[in-house]
Amino acid sequence: MAKDPVCGMMVDEKTAKHKSDYQGKTYYFCAASCKSTFDKNPAKFAKSSSSGGCCCCGGH
Repeated sequence: MAKDPVCGMMVDEKTAKHKSDYQGKTYYFCAASCKSTFDKNPAKFAKSSSSGGCCCCGGH
């Protein structure tokens, strides 16, 4: 399991539909909206980790 760097949700790398590569690392996302947010400013999210609570993808 990987942590979505935008919202903090746990995502299964094997089944994740949304992912991005940044500086040699693959990041996994729970929803397209989280991936889009990350892709606009990957440095912001690659350096920080959210404490959880999805704010951008409907709160699964």
